[in-house]
Amino acid sequence: MKNLQTMKQSIQKGFTLIELMIVVAIIGILAALAIPAYTDYTIKSRVGEGASLTGAFKTAIEVYWSENGTLNGLTDGTVNPVTLGLTAVSGEYVSSILIETVGANNTPTLEINMHTQTNKLGGTPTNGGADGACFTYTPDTATNGSGGNIIWGVGDGACGALAIPPKYRPKT
Repeated sequence: MKNLQTMKQSIQKGFTLIELMIVVAIIGILAALAIPAYTDYTIKSRVGEGASLTGAFKTAIEVYWSENGTLNGLTDGTVNPVTLGLTAVSGEYVSSILIETVGANNTPTLEINMHTQTNKLGGTPTNGGADGACFTYTPDTATNGSGGNIIWGVGDGACGALAIPPKYRPKT
């Protein structure tokens, strides 16, 4: 009788190999889904630095628009941020923010250029599709008339082949 009770207690003492393999497979599937999402998230957050650094530029352009009702006199083909009372801006992931002009009426466009960054081990880009690329903010004043609010559009503008893919760009 004593042996039967001892056998019943010692039958279930650990996990089977199949149970362990199922747990490892589930962890592998979760990691396969999480790593690309995390990579995209980190690239978006690095590009987001450029969006936040443009706040002063946007405000200066919006003030000019509200005071003058036009953006035509703001630029003559080349704009120095000092013209708007701004200084050159860069960040950890943003190399520069430029004010460029677009079209016949010289509409000011903000071009945000990202740093080319590499990791310390293999020299591969750490910003993925945003590495060394740029995106633009373009003001839209046509839909609201003189003195209304500016609506900023996000795009690749003058960036050409070095444009940041749309999935990493900030929302308007």
